[in-house]
Amino acid sequence: MKKSVLAVCLLAAASLAQAETIKMKTGELISGSILSQTEYTLNLATSYGNITLNQREIEQILPDKHRIILKGGTQLVGVILDLDEFNLKLQTDDGATVNVDMPQIVSIEVYDYDQGKKAQQEFVQQNIQEQQAAQAAAQAAAQSGQAAVVEAAGGLTFDSDINQVFGAQKATVVNGTVVTPSAAPVEVPAARPLSDEEAFVKGVKTGEVSQQDYAAAAKQELASKKPAKKETPAKKSYQEKNFNKYFAIQAGAMPLDLNISGTINLGDLYSVNLGDETVDVGGTSAVISSKFLWRIKESNFWAGPVLSFASISNNSFSGTNGANTLDASSSGNILSIGADVHYYLNPASRFTFYLTGSAAYEMLTLNYRGTVTNNAGSTPQETPFRDTISSNTIAGSVGLGVETWVDDLMLGVEVRQVFAAREDELKESAASNTVVQAQLSWKF
Repeated sequence: MKKSVLAVCLLAAASLAQAETIKMKTGELISGSILSQTEYTLNLATSYGNITLNQREIEQILPDKHRIILKGGTQLVGVILDLDEFNLKLQTDDGATVNVDMPQIVSIEVYDYDQGKKAQQEFVQQNIQEQQAAQAAAQAAAQSGQAAVVEAAGGLTFDSDINQVFGAQKATVVNGTVVTPSAAPVEVPAARPLSDEEAFVKGVKTGEVSQQDYAAAAKQELASKKPAKKETPAKKSYQEKNFNKYFAIQAGAMPLDLNISGTINLGDLYSVNLGDETVDVGGTSAVISSKFLWRIKESNFWAGPVLSFASISNNSFSGTNGANTLDASSSGNILSIGADVHYYLNPASRFTFYLTGSAAYEMLTLNYRGTVTNNAGSTPQETPFRDTISSNTIAGSVGLGVETWVDDLMLGVEVRQVFAAREDELKESAASNTVVQAQLSWKF
């Protein structure tokens, strides 16, 4: 008996896990398992696929109803509120609550709303006369001591046609144990014709629309409301092998160590011999340059011409030579034309490092002007002067640079050490100077 009761509990629990039935405002009954729901939508898994329903179109979610067959033939119909190993609590259609001892239960069946609605309608319309005969037969059977057929809660009379109302097969008892037979295939309810108004609301053609058609129409409506996915543009490839030309514009600064020594010519009239002294006419110079390179045979080497221009900052100096006093200022520029080469150490990385070197012909021009005051007479005499120092030489440089892609451009920094030997008045100048430049470059 204990095994029988446990089997009935399992059967009841399984029946409670059956699919929900959704009643739409248009009258359709759709069976399935609720996957998820929000304030606006309900996702339902049906036998024909998953669909999404609009909550505004749902009239109610119908609870599972069950048919309880007791020993002796008594039958009850209602919603199972609770059950355990000993007791089952059932709420009938008229609102009454019935407690049933589990050992008295023979089987529990699940009510199919869709099929049951049609079967009950046919039962009422076509078998009124047969009901009267059945009632008479039931009374005769009761007098003879056979199992009575009772009226189920909710006002439905169950007889030999009860299986048409319920889609599930009845459970049977074998050797005192409740056994659930394999489920018979569920008959798909006949399609109901839609009115023109219902067809207009659903957006489907008039005529008979089955549950499969309704699910397909709901899927199509949901898909039409989803925004189209934006196509993600293909990422550009910045591999070194895709380019063979390179152009860069650079701007930066160079601390220039530039000194005048020896004799300074003051125009065509005077000259000043500085002896062992030197005059600093350098300072921090602004540098701009550009380069155009070609890739050498798909290697990491790039080579091409480079043009650079540097300004020499303004300086002032003074000195005395006998009776003459010197007051002067200077400024100038450096123009270089040459060839540059890059060697990329890690061309496939996000930040690309490269070694750079160049050889150029450098043309330095230093302009100085001022006045010479002659104090030999009673009245000092000032004489203005202007002159130029030129220094042309071969210069070389080595350095290190780093670049990174920013959209279709590259931003980078380059540090170079420039070597240039000076002669004559500028021979005391430094042989090398450091140049730091930021750069904007393109590869194509």
